[in-house]
Amino acid sequence: MKIGIVTDAWRPQTNGVVTTLSKTAEGLRGLGHDVSMMTPEGLPTLPCPTYPEIRLALFQGRRVSDWIDEFAPDALHIATEGPLGFAARAAACRRRLSFTTSYHTQFPQYLRARFPLPESCSYAMLRAFHGRAARTMVGTREVRRELRRHGLRNLVEWSRGVDTELFTPDRRVVLPYPGPILVYVGRVSVEKSVEDFCRAPVAGTKLVIGGGPQLEALRARHPQVHFLGFRYGEDLAALLAGADCFVFPSRTDTFGLVMLEAMASGLPVAAYPVTGPIDVVREGVTGCLREDLAAAIVAALRLERAACRAQALEYRWENATREFEGNLVELRVPSPRRVRSARRVAAVLARLWGV
Repeated sequence: MKIGIVTDAWRPQTNGVVTTLSKTAEGLRGLGHDVSMMTPEGLPTLPCPTYPEIRLALFQGRRVSDWIDEFAPDALHIATEGPLGFAARAAACRRRLSFTTSYHTQFPQYLRARFPLPESCSYAMLRAFHGRAARTMVGTREVRRELRRHGLRNLVEWSRGVDTELFTPDRRVVLPYPGPILVYVGRVSVEKSVEDFCRAPVAGTKLVIGGGPQLEALRARHPQVHFLGFRYGEDLAALLAGADCFVFPSRTDTFGLVMLEAMASGLPVAAYPVTGPIDVVREGVTGCLREDLAAAIVAALRLERAACRAQALEYRWENATREFEGNLVELRVPSPRRVRSARRVAAVLARLWGV
């Protein structure tokens, strides 16, 4: 099958969306599919307002349309609600093509953290974007329930995987910090609530791994926190395995892939009881969820590392890729006869309604 995937999130960004789509494309090719990715790579881009590290490929409608025509996919998946995603959606709708979408970020909460925008406006945008999709893939049951409450339909689940060979307790090293060592990995930005972690009144050493628009401000306000910048591969895996607890303060994630990477490294998770952690963390076994983040950290530090590793082993990229594959739909291009018939019906109705 020829599978086209459109995403505004792509390298050099480092986040769960990019990892998920990269692993999924790799897995689909391993299953014998021909996969083509429409991404910002190689396109003219502009910095995203309030987050210049993210580059947006604007005004690429013609290029996206040409890509669809030239690749002629059997299935089209639109992964993000960005400029390329909207361009692909418009092109598919013009051609009356079926397509699937996915929901990776809690946009209503994300935007509210940055702009005084009512959540009702964000959900209206989401209904408009995903409403024409044959299926919208979501990471967890809680996300599915929440989106249903806000009027989205045709929702199906698409789980995630984790590289348990890279992220493993076997990489544990003795880190040069007083314990317990608490670690956060991800974007350093307001919607991730990293400052909640920095402020939490707990003993030990706090490590923040990653970068983003809040990095310098938080570094200045919290000199006791160690900001290590971006870390990758075995270096990141060793830091995770050497820590004692993973802290995930975000309230805007739909899954939180990095929690699985932490669990695979043997770390219990401390987080808020919100979408993402609710479905990923097993309360009292692989993590603790509390509205008091400090209390969650103290409780999580008492948990067994072996149980965290055991849960992570249940998440395999092969299974997640098969789930994605099963959620795809064929483009179902209507026959010319059906198109002409539909146009005749529309013309009759227009005359009857006086349009």
